Amino acid sequence: MQTKIILEESDIPTHWYNVVADMPNPPPPPLGPDGQPIGPEALAPIFPMALIEQEVSAERWLPIPERVREALQLWRPSPLYRAHRLEQMLGTPAKIYYKYEGVSPAGSHKPNTAVAQAYYNHEAGIRRLATETGAGQWGSSLAFAGQMFGLDVRVYMVKVSYEQKPFRRSMMETWGAEVLASPSNLTESGRKILAEDPDSQGSLGIAISEAVEEAATHEGTNYALGSVLNHVCHHQTVIGQEAKKQLERVGDYPDMIIGCCGGGSNFAGIAFPFLADKAAGREVRLIAAEPASCPTLTRGHYAYDFGDNAGLTPLMKMFTLGHDFMPPGIHAGGLRYHGDSPLVSQLCKEGIIEAVAVSQLATFEAGVQFARTEGIIPAPESCHAIRTVVDEALACKERGEGQTILFNLSGHGHFDMAAYDSYFSGKLEDFEYPQEAIAASLQHLPKVG
Repeated sequence: MQTKIILEESDIPTHWYNVVADMPNPPPPPLGPDGQPIGPEALAPIFPMALIEQEVSAERWLPIPERVREALQLWRPSPLYRAHRLEQMLGTPAKIYYKYEGVSPAGSHKPNTAVAQAYYNHEAGIRRLATETGAGQWGSSLAFAGQMFGLDVRVYMVKVSYEQKPFRRSMMETWGAEVLASPSNLTESGRKILAEDPDSQGSLGIAISEAVEEAATHEGTNYALGSVLNHVCHHQTVIGQEAKKQLERVGDYPDMIIGCCGGGSNFAGIAFPFLADKAAGREVRLIAAEPASCPTLTRGHYAYDFGDNAGLTPLMKMFTLGHDFMPPGIHAGGLRYHGDSPLVSQLCKEGIIEAVAVSQLATFEAGVQFARTEGIIPAPESCHAIRTVVDEALACKERGEGQTILFNLSGHGHFDMAAYDSYFSGKLEDFEYPQEAIAASLQHLPKVG
């Protein structure tokens, strides 16, 4: 038995939701290198003004351009499923629903913002984009969106993922993107890292430095980011808005909402539209699941920090492990980021959302359970949410409570089978990042505020 709740194309949201309008406190401003707040003009060299306006907006609803909605119709509305078989296997009285974003051309939630960013850059007359990618979901999504709007795309792919996930690279190249292993010799940022460590496996922070540097030094090239920033979180709220409408169709509402969390956009996409209800007094738990090996929300420090390794971005107030933090080469490459969305971080700091850290082996165990009951092989990133769902469903079983759980299955794992092979062969290991290493990285936080 399987319950699939679908919507019509006319149900695709017409507006993005901006959580800033319902937050109890305004977000702290980004700062420049002098520690003073920056204005929108500081972002103009690498972003189109339409995205900058969304980045600083406090309006609750932001209209989605019709050309973007038309592009979204290729895979949206995405289906919502009731996970009956998983419930039965766990023997839980909880009801488990999942929003499946793996139906997009790139196989993840990332095209929700990629098409929007490509559209706005196209409208601004930009013809080339530079970006970074971890596991490859974002890079492939921007490559796809670049083709839709006639943009050339160069992707700096974190070296460990470049080597672990060659078919993600093939996807990007099929859609016309140029893909480079990061750190590379093409940028000053990359050359500096390689001089210090020729065998560096890279990180999202390093890859961001390379892409930002290229955009800032090449006329006609802009930068695009797949997570973290406010406008990216706004674009992903089509997920939660659709999920609310789908649950209304079956007369249900979640007691808890769970999403994996690296930079924060996937979690924001499923959770933020429900935060409006929470702000109005409705009880709902919002839980961000992150890797124990890169525990930004659970063990990081809430402070101003750079979004990249080289310190090229503005300073953002967020939970951070330090911009030069080097996470281990776990297979959930999309979650290997030293910081987090400033919006997600502030909500976590103020106790409005929760965060949990889960270990690599436990996430793959849960992912295999899910695949064997629901049939979909999840991406390693999504397995973090599934692990947390399983734990919460078993807790419901112990308490005898029939709560409703909603989670975002952010992508499929068809290009991650090497990771599953490593799990089955016993080669995967858990890694709890040493507290002394985190403390050492935090020593290098910018001295501002």
